[in-house]
Amino acid sequence: MILAQLFAPLCSKGGNSMALTPSTMLPLGTELPLPVMLQRLTPVHGGALDPKELNGTPVLVLFLCPHCPFVKHIEAEITRLENDFGDRIQIVGICSNSTRTHPQDGPQGMATQARASGWNFPYLADSEQVVAQTFRAACTPDIYLFDGQHQLIYRGQLDGSRPGNAILLDGRDLRAAITAVLAGEAVTAEQTASIGCNIKWHPGAEPAWAH
Repeated sequence: MILAQLFAPLCSKGGNSMALTPSTMLPLGTELPLPVMLQRLTPVHGGALDPKELNGTPVLVLFLCPHCPFVKHIEAEITRLENDFGDRIQIVGICSNSTRTHPQDGPQGMATQARASGWNFPYLADSEQVVAQTFRAACTPDIYLFDGQHQLIYRGQLDGSRPGNAILLDGRDLRAAITAVLAGEAVTAEQTASIGCNIKWHPGAEPAWAH
């Protein structure tokens, strides 16, 4: 309740309701749904996914969008993560927001966001929202780290920083998980859910966990 009261103004724009929403915390060990991603995602920036390049490579999936203040807050750290780890893991950005209700989150907005942030990783549109539903994604940002065997080992917050709080944006939670997987070490199962604005589902097509 306290979190909702603190951040609710950030999740409202133009009179549209944007509920403050936590990650659903997909079970650890879940397999990366690569076939669905290859079939359903449309490249917008940074090229398409290459399954050959993903063999044995950890994959970091980020559900993002151009307009969300929680995503804007972490854009610089995402850039730093790509600079620090992009040669050892594959980062994949996905925008699943409905362009029927939020046209600013369409391909043009995504490309502008990626260029402004200096991102080079694939940033892909999930226009039918099938991939978001496969991940049980709920919010932006929603963060999923898969190991080299493409098993989910981390889903949770980037760090404790949020728009308007005094916590340093340094990506410490996610960085610790990435560092561990690259070193062949176990990632702690004690993980804190990411939180942000809800994914904007097509009207009438909200999944059960969005109610």
